[in-house]
Amino acid sequence: MRRPRTAAAVSLGLAVALVALLTPATPTLASGADDRRGPAGGDRLTTADRRQLQEYAVDTWRSFEAMVDEDTGLPADNIGGDLSVQSRSGYTSPTNVGAYLWSTLVARDARIIGRHEARKRLQQTLTTLAGLERHVDSGMFYNWYDPATGAKLATWPVDGNVVYPFLSSVDNGWIATALQMVARAEPKLHADADALRTSMDFGFYYNPEAENAPAGQIRGGFWDEEPAECSVPGNYSGRGADVFYTCHHYGAFNTEPRIASYLGIAAGQIPPEHYYGTWRTFPPDTNGDPCYWRWTEQRGEGEYVEHLGVQVFEGSDSYRGMQLVPTWGGSMFEALMVPLFVPEDSWGPRSWALNHPLTVQAQIEHGMAEAGYGYWGFSPSNNPDGGYREYGVDAIGMQPNGYSSDQDPRTTVDLGYEGCRDAQPLPAEYGDGVVTPHASFLALDYAPRAALDNLANLRADFDAYGEGGFYDAIDVGTGTVSRMHLSLDQGMVMAALGNELKHDSMRRYFTTPQLRSALKPLMAAEEFNVSARP
Repeated sequence: MRRPRTAAAVSLGLAVALVALLTPATPTLASGADDRRGPAGGDRLTTADRRQLQEYAVDTWRSFEAMVDEDTGLPADNIGGDLSVQSRSGYTSPTNVGAYLWSTLVARDARIIGRHEARKRLQQTLTTLAGLERHVDSGMFYNWYDPATGAKLATWPVDGNVVYPFLSSVDNGWIATALQMVARAEPKLHADADALRTSMDFGFYYNPEAENAPAGQIRGGFWDEEPAECSVPGNYSGRGADVFYTCHHYGAFNTEPRIASYLGIAAGQIPPEHYYGTWRTFPPDTNGDPCYWRWTEQRGEGEYVEHLGVQVFEGSDSYRGMQLVPTWGGSMFEALMVPLFVPEDSWGPRSWALNHPLTVQAQIEHGMAEAGYGYWGFSPSNNPDGGYREYGVDAIGMQPNGYSSDQDPRTTVDLGYEGCRDAQPLPAEYGDGVVTPHASFLALDYAPRAALDNLANLRADFDAYGEGGFYDAIDVGTGTVSRMHLSLDQGMVMAALGNELKHDSMRRYFTTPQLRSALKPLMAAEEFNVSARP
């Protein structure tokens, strides 16, 4: 049941959050590296805060212990809030496995488990991964396996539907991220982890001639046999048989698939120009047509700048007096999952370092002021009414019918496209907002006080916390809670906690000299057209 927050508490929480966010983050240097930084606005964590974060880490790790199969070391995709073996899902993905691997490192570093147990768990999972069926020519993992046997799924365990063997670029990006971290964080497992990672070729996804893309884009993935849905036959690597690519590319810049682009660029499998080849916002016109992108949320503001011979439209969108580079749907994890591992805000002081805090500010303002929920943090999660759904702040997404924060479909936003499509009236009211705790953990690096207060309020006002940590999502209007734990969402929680408790350990484990030399100059060269409200 919900215990309503008072108006005074809501106003104070919003004020504290915005004061912290309006002060830009300041990078700090450590041991010759520039990959760490302090929290926004000098908003330092107290001893009591760190004890609270440790408690969250202990409980969240308990959900992973319950999700992992004892024989294979593979985590289930999700588990019920009671952590019973019977409630484990019968499927898992490369992202889920990656989340478990880096969460094991956090549990070790936070002394929740010992080094021997951590190494044993990591070794078991690596051994299983080495035996999984993969796409031979690319080295990529399929998207769905049985966590109890490691078998590639041919039918969906929930309903028996046919599963066409798919290989996702972003999912393989997350497991490669985890493998790189294990190789650096556990020297005795370096060879095993590195052998798996270095066999993965992200160039397999890269289309250098993607339509209207100045430096190529990556596909969503491919099937190795023709699927029932839309596909495009081909083979960008030239090795092996043709595959069947998704009909879409990942064209938006500020979204989570950029992790696959980063890995490919760092490995020399994708050219560095690709960093500038995806859209900050869509440009004002294409092929002389000022209405070419009229289907998007709003017309971006900015100008063209050349980087590595690529004409980059440095566009941004408007939201409540701010200018920021939007995500695709307006969700937290699209923007802030990648910087759990890549020090974007240190390497891009005039780009990411400005945009990430603005994303958090927009999320807080939407939840606290615009929608008036009294809580904030919107990202894809379980739907408290059943199933899984994408949630976000619609107005800061490029997609026109973006990810709404509310259960009511009438709360979607259409800001129009000047001169091409009329704006529609803004939502008259909001009511059943769905908040997911992992979004607050993603904000810890940018607004720690606001994030901790938001989590404390969710825990105090709802039945939102169990022996495995926070449940996945809360409808703050009805008080309905999705009493589930998802590997992906719990993995984001653990990674954020690892960075806060152990001085950006996730970033240090992931950031190789090769990655730094390949990506830092690209990020440092760019200046986003962004600004906070005066």
